[in-house]
Amino acid sequence: MTNIVFRFLAWQFSVAPRKIIEAWRNFLLFNFNYFSISFLLRTFFFPWRRYADSYGKIFEFKKNFQVFTFNTMSRIIAMIARAFFILLGVFSEILIFFIGAIALICWFLLPILLFVGFLIGLKLIFF
Repeated sequence: MTNIVFRFLAWQFSVAPRKIIEAWRNFLLFNFNYFSISFLLRTFFFPWRRYADSYGKIFEFKKNFQVFTFNTMSRIIAMIARAFFILLGVFSEILIFFIGAIALICWFLLPILLFVGFLIGLKLIFF
């Protein structure tokens, strides 16, 4: 039978950090899939909601210019919207990454802070 202190230390510094990293990874993957960053990058130059007109005959200059203008504007609108959501997703990924790193660092510092706080409390009570 092992000592409860050693079991706690094994859990604190071995088992729990693995679970924290696993949860952190799941948050990062969820955010990546939630914002569909890979899909938005693949379809970055596609028209907005696939709205596109077909061109007329070769000598219908006015109609062809209107279709070209509409298709170009549809692509520009789609690029702006997709760029916004890609940037929002990347910003969220960076934020989740730093919050996870801070949480992991705090997890390792908590036992030390608990011990230091206990010593400060004893000092305040008795001295």
